Amino acid sequence: MLTGGCLCGAVRYETDGVPYHETICHCGQCRRALGAAFGAYFSVPRASVRWIGEEPRRYRSSDKAERGFCPHCGTGLTYEPTAKPEEMDLTIPSLDDPDTLLPHDEIYAAYRLRWARLASGLPEYREARKP
Repeated sequence: MLTGGCLCGAVRYETDGVPYHETICHCGQCRRALGAAFGAYFSVPRASVRWIGEEPRRYRSSDKAERGFCPHCGTGLTYEPTAKPEEMDLTIPSLDDPDTLLPHDEIYAAYRLRWARLASGLPEYREARKP
């Protein structure tokens, strides 16, 4: 069981879904949505996510996705792709123990900030990961 939530604790989640697509994303939308140099996410089946307390508020950030965040403290929690309604991406840093999951790759590396080079040694994809 993975658990996590926002900074203020109003929005909490748990999932018993098997994580996949653990990734670091360098796209501009993730940077702006999270106010960070990059995003770090993992995917699980949407049906496996249970909200405890309040649910996140959602914002349609593009025609490709909605993003979930705490309506009180603003913590970014989800990326919800419209093309994959059965999938939900949760932010790795919102986990109670973020060291539980390690990213397996970096996507949208073509948009990485010059000063945000990681010494991760992970495979990189210039754009989206190919299925």
